[in-house]
Amino acid sequence: METLQVLRDAFHELDAAWCRMVIGSAVAAVGILAYLLVRRRQVKTIPLGDGWWGEGEQPAQEDREIHPFEVKTSDEEIQDLHQRIDRMRYTKPLKDSKFHYGFNSNYLKQVASYWRHQFDWKKQVAMLNKYPHFKTNIEGLDVHFVHVRARPRPNQKVIPLMLVHGWPGCFFEFYKILPLLTEGTQSIVFEVVCPSIPGFGYSEAPHKQGFSSLDAARIFLKLMERLGFSQFYLQGGDFGSMVTTNMAQMKPECVKGLHLNMLNLSGGFKVLMSLLFGRYLPFLVGLTKEDVQRMFPFYDKCISVMLQEGGYLFIQATKPDTVGCGVNDSPLGLAAYILEKFSTATNLEYRDLEDGGLERKFSLDDLLTVIMIYWSSASIVSSMRFYKENLKSGGKRIDAKVGIYVPTGVAAFPNEVTHIPKSWAQIRFRDIRSYTFMTSGGHFAAMEEPQLLANDVYQFVQKVEK
Repeated sequence: METLQVLRDAFHELDAAWCRMVIGSAVAAVGILAYLLVRRRQVKTIPLGDGWWGEGEQPAQEDREIHPFEVKTSDEEIQDLHQRIDRMRYTKPLKDSKFHYGFNSNYLKQVASYWRHQFDWKKQVAMLNKYPHFKTNIEGLDVHFVHVRARPRPNQKVIPLMLVHGWPGCFFEFYKILPLLTEGTQSIVFEVVCPSIPGFGYSEAPHKQGFSSLDAARIFLKLMERLGFSQFYLQGGDFGSMVTTNMAQMKPECVKGLHLNMLNLSGGFKVLMSLLFGRYLPFLVGLTKEDVQRMFPFYDKCISVMLQEGGYLFIQATKPDTVGCGVNDSPLGLAAYILEKFSTATNLEYRDLEDGGLERKFSLDDLLTVIMIYWSSASIVSSMRFYKENLKSGGKRIDAKVGIYVPTGVAAFPNEVTHIPKSWAQIRFRDIRSYTFMTSGGHFAAMEEPQLLANDVYQFVQKVEK
């Protein structure tokens, strides 16, 4: 009996110890989970850093003056352009190749004829100058920007907003949306700053290697500070999405909201599961029916599309100066190279058309104005280098490892190059206040659908401002 009692006491002690261990483990697990959740919610930032991209050594004192700038041209520039157009050697397109082999040279002849005999560059220069342009030197570079002050009505709140373009766009992308944002009839109206990324258009190109979206972001933060803005909103697509996202990561206390019409997102387990099961069980992986309809026509043939359409990306990410030699010297070569992207990035189905569908969403005057900004500034090569500087480090960049915690709005246009569903976006963007399935439009949203984009910017900012 005594032995049995000893065994019972031992079992009771063992049972109590086991209970204490289980309870202790549970408490520890809850504590670790709570710590991880709190840590996840903490606003993380990436270092602001500093740089010098000008020629020579950095001076002891920075020139902080802001100077008016005017777009100009000359009879000599136009005469040289016309002579080069006249000397163009055209290729003969393959039968029924349309835009599947690139820019159709039969249609290029039509563009050349319009450019040579009807397009009025002096008139377009006057149109570009209808908004105030400026330059200021930041980190050794003369940074160009358009600054449009709001025209508020009584009781309208004026909010600062920066718009950032991508490639092969420029500041002119936003000319149709500027009056919608600065002269709106809603409770808010915007004071807009629209800079040119260094190396694009009228912003001076970096003189040293390594200038990436992180450096452009830092320069634009300095620009907004120089203009006297301590808090502001940001909007961008393409490279503009990268730059504005980096700005939000560097100084979230300054960025009241981030509105994007294109998202940059790396793969992961959630993305992989969505691609594997999203078509059949979308609700299990956080996809909507609209997501499925937009995603799988593209992702079903993702590899073939990348092989067909991504050649420019690999060239510019590796040897931009090589192809740049040709397009920098030939206006029609430049036009074919850039406008082919305006065709396929607007709608992949336009490859089936002889004219690439270019005049369905754009006028030739607007398209040739974009080309002339690159041509007159001789900036095509430096703009292409931006791909190499941003992609050569791969996924090792610090911004790829840090979430974005500022309020974010997403405008998902149906013909964007890739569709990023909200469930994917939430991997990086932790405070999405607005996600809109836009009814029409593609990659160049501000030029294609300025009213739709403006409306989405307004509704997003109004949600944040409540």
